[in-house]
Amino acid sequence: MASEIKVLIITGDGLNCERETAWAFTLAGADPHLVHITDILKREERLADYAALAFIGGFSNGDHLGAGTVQASRFRHALREDLQRFIGGNKPVIGICNGFQTIVKMGILPGVSEDEDSWTRTATITANDSGKFEDRWVHLAVNPVSPCIWTWGLKRLFLPVRHGEGKFCMGEDRLLDRVERNDQVVARYATPEGSPTQEYPFNPNGSQRAIAAVCDATGLIFGLMPHPEGYLSAYNHPSWTRETALGRPVPQEGEGLAIFRNAVEYIRGDSGGRGGA
Repeated sequence: MASEIKVLIITGDGLNCERETAWAFTLAGADPHLVHITDILKREERLADYAALAFIGGFSNGDHLGAGTVQASRFRHALREDLQRFIGGNKPVIGICNGFQTIVKMGILPGVSEDEDSWTRTATITANDSGKFEDRWVHLAVNPVSPCIWTWGLKRLFLPVRHGEGKFCMGEDRLLDRVERNDQVVARYATPEGSPTQEYPFNPNGSQRAIAAVCDATGLIFGLMPHPEGYLSAYNHPSWTRETALGRPVPQEGEGLAIFRNAVEYIRGDSGGRGGA
């Protein structure tokens, strides 16, 4: 029986990772639909027809004017009302890497503006402190009391990053303090032992307070720089051949899959008392 949980994955104009993201949602029990951004902007596809929305990774519009900037402007000006209705319907949204950059620059995350305009931008994601593109695996310490529905039950994650602009920053410390008080910091870059850190290369980009992922106050809108769709199988792990050769067991599935499964469980209402629909 086909899943009735339709997930919209926006593609095109320099985006990538759409196949991996679609496979993640498929494994989680959803029905992903890859739709080109042009069809969305022309309203040939309706956001309202979907149960969840994914802004994926890549290099939208060549990262001109800064990663995610042009994409954010296009959505903000052409689809703002549609997106507001979608978000107002308590539907999960994920932004991964370039998608995270996009929704931050739209002002959707972290969503702590004191302006009447709820989409006032309060944060940015800028160039890595290392001054170079970072392609490596990182350890994440997950906030166990975050309202984020995407990370239910998770404490640690090991995921790949691949970005040149991944440094999360907020211009006002008082707003960043508010994000932390609200437990909207979902995950931080950590040492292999699990301690949040600013130390390179464990924190690959120099993000303020080691922030790797944030959510909005509802916990439904989630953005992260690491790629959960990049670790769906044990065979995605960078050391799986070594572990196998040494006779060590490898996990049955990659750690990133749990993120997508949590969202699908939320949509189904299988939240186990954790706030599902």
